[in-house]
Amino acid sequence: MPTVHSSPYLQMDNPAILSLLRPTPGEKPRKSSSGGLMRMFKLFPMLTSGCKMVALLGRPRKPLLKDSATTGTIFGYRKGRVCLAIQDDPHCVPMFVIELPMLTSLLQKEMASDIVRIALESETKTHKKKLLEEFVWAVYCNGRKVGYSIRRKQLSEDELHVMQLLRGVSMGAGVLPSPNEKETVMSDGELTYMRARFERVVGSKDSEALYMINPDGAPGPELSIFFVRAR
Repeated sequence: MPTVHSSPYLQMDNPAILSLLRPTPGEKPRKSSSGGLMRMFKLFPMLTSGCKMVALLGRPRKPLLKDSATTGTIFGYRKGRVCLAIQDDPHCVPMFVIELPMLTSLLQKEMASDIVRIALESETKTHKKKLLEEFVWAVYCNGRKVGYSIRRKQLSEDELHVMQLLRGVSMGAGVLPSPNEKETVMSDGELTYMRARFERVVGSKDSEALYMINPDGAPGPELSIFFVRAR
């Protein structure tokens, strides 16, 4: 698989995507650094052990977010592929889950650039379904095509495991206990996750965007996810 590290503007010439792009005030080229992912993680509460997670989820919890922000979760084993799940409510079943055609380690390298733009383009032209109900997607990361993915009809066991562990978490980042921890850690590495709130912007029936909301407006990496359907 080719390296996906590239300019966030390369090949982002789809009119539907360009209409959703938000210019960053005073935007200047940024230097890459290996600490990009860690800076993003520091913005969120850290849950790094099974005991801590169980203790947290075992308490009665009131919703931390009363607005209409969408919840997005990026997760995967360090040596495996990364998954994206989108929920209207972190307590509900995701409305969209997909395994992206890129390794978790490669996405972490992209996050070091401070600007990450993931675009999913459906080439279906029938328009009989809602945009996020489409199944086959071409995936781009910072302007470079990394492959194709198919939206999940049903969650896998690992995906269901992650959603269950995070059902009481509105935002956070860290390491989760895996279903078969000893075997998995040896082969695929730790199961990492990042969950955040996203502002959802609908451009048309054929284009939507999610913009990550940093906690309390704190400065940090920019993560945007675009969904576009061919016309």
